[in-house]
Amino acid sequence: MARNPFKFGTDLWDPSHRFETSWILSPWALFFCRALISLYAFTTLIFVLAYQCINSPNHCGASQAQFSYFTSLTYWGIAFYFLFAAIHTFTYARTGRPLLDRFPRFLQALHSAFYTTIVVYPFVVTIVYWARLFDGRWYKLAYEGWSNISQHALNSVFAFFEIVIPRTDTPPPLHILWLIFVLALYLALAYVTEATKGFYTYDFLDPEKQKGWVAVYVFGIAIGCVILFGVAWGLIRLRKWVAETKLGMEGKFAGVKREKGLVEREIGGKEAIALREDV
Repeated sequence: MARNPFKFGTDLWDPSHRFETSWILSPWALFFCRALISLYAFTTLIFVLAYQCINSPNHCGASQAQFSYFTSLTYWGIAFYFLFAAIHTFTYARTGRPLLDRFPRFLQALHSAFYTTIVVYPFVVTIVYWARLFDGRWYKLAYEGWSNISQHALNSVFAFFEIVIPRTDTPPPLHILWLIFVLALYLALAYVTEATKGFYTYDFLDPEKQKGWVAVYVFGIAIGCVILFGVAWGLIRLRKWVAETKLGMEGKFAGVKREKGLVEREIGGKEAIALREDV
């Protein structure tokens, strides 16, 4: 990996099933929580689309415009991530081998990168919305308050859940490039939206209004994204240290019980697994 950072790797993938297990919840409980979050996210997204289609002056045009907003796209990402994570956790809880283990290596790597976006982007959305976009006046309609709390506050709660509750390892620093690349793609989408539909998704991207400040906002958000990656990385590292090293809570596994000592040990930079099937 040091010689070729873009190589997916040939070592054993996630040998102790960190993506599908928790240090505090059983695999079935983790599956239930992830499935419930996915259901809530999909319900929110579909309800918002339907509500706007019915109540907006331009009807379904407002619903279509939702797919140009970073908030909406990241929330779809949350819904699908928790759906996939729930499926992998379910298959692990039921059979002891997650579906993710049977995927090609590049799909496993994409799932890892997907996880990184889930623990970083929601915080970007929340901070930008409440610090820059929210005008300080609370919403008159209950729908507006609920939809904005769901997409601009609960999104970070869901991200924090994935940082704290599962046994996931710290994301590789290489994922910073992935985060910046996706942000660049969204920036291109925002200007394609203006060219084709005639509006800016966010006013700070309008060069006529913001002048030279557009570059400041763009680079500021990119730098903030990198900082938030570091915060998420640090919190995951802290969770592993507290739960596994200090409290000795190495994890709850499907059909596997702990036998004297750690489930995982770091030996020469590699994870050595010491699991014993107790059936």
